Amino acid sequence: MAGRGSRLRPHTLITPKPLVPIAGKPIVQKLIEDFANDYDGQIDEIAFVIGDFGKEVEESLLEVAKGVGAVGKIYHQTEPLGTAHAIYCAEPSLNGPVMIAFADMLFRADFTFDKEVEGIIWAQKVPDPSAYGVLKLGKDGFITDFVEKPTEFVSDLAIAGIYYVKDGDALRKEIKFLLDNNIKDKGEYQLTNALENLKKKGTKFIPGEVKEWLDCGNKPAFIAANKRALEWMEKDLAVPRDAKLVDSIVIQPCQIGHNVKLKNTIVGPYVTLGDNVSIFNSVVKNSVIGDKTTVREALLKDSMISTNASYNGDFKNVSLGDYTKYEE
Repeated sequence: MAGRGSRLRPHTLITPKPLVPIAGKPIVQKLIEDFANDYDGQIDEIAFVIGDFGKEVEESLLEVAKGVGAVGKIYHQTEPLGTAHAIYCAEPSLNGPVMIAFADMLFRADFTFDKEVEGIIWAQKVPDPSAYGVLKLGKDGFITDFVEKPTEFVSDLAIAGIYYVKDGDALRKEIKFLLDNNIKDKGEYQLTNALENLKKKGTKFIPGEVKEWLDCGNKPAFIAANKRALEWMEKDLAVPRDAKLVDSIVIQPCQIGHNVKLKNTIVGPYVTLGDNVSIFNSVVKNSVIGDKTTVREALLKDSMISTNASYNGDFKNVSLGDYTKYEE
């Protein structure tokens, strides 16, 4: 999760993309908790490969790991040299059974699996596989090839960015071989090349099923992902007791944070409000509004406003970053 999240700016100028809250929790936290809920076993350690995100972010990530009973470790990738290089930055943690996940997407998947399986690569069928890395399967159900962005149809199973390798030490050695011999694909060190080498040496990989895969890379995708995540959570959603609603209603599904104040306002459906949000004389639909933000006299739809912001305006499709003030 070391990338800058440039496609989601201005919302990632201060907050790294995997820590931008969606449906009430950071993307990376949702991913970890979903896996922990399915996984039949103890997660010993969670390694976060990040950029220079600052001490506060690092401490919050360690708390995420602690929340699922694991020890958190922080590693840094200072140059964008590819997925294999990013993973090798966590080299001390690459031993024993290893899960790998790219933390900028949300998934619905079955993470229960036989731990004796040598390797699993989760994938989803897509209508246009030319934009993805894809898996090709043999008749026995094992993966025979990894094909990056095929120009001709070979498979519609797109690699989702979640992997299990039983022998993490073997994976570490294959990545080191790529780095030591400067073996790159499209100018970067690719994880699929290391996995291909493992496969050639006898590791048997099977596909895992991703039921739903939500990109969170830009504002429209993020808003759509927030809506879908709220639909997944709908039966568990409720307005917290410390929210103060005056002549206001919340149309579910919505994720409402703590100490929210609404006056003469309609919120929902498909809205996420952070903690200490105040909204007056407004209508807000299908939007995400971050902590400590104030909205007045607004009709907002398909909008995203980050933390500590202030918006006072008319009908808008808004994208407003942290600590930003807008008035008409």
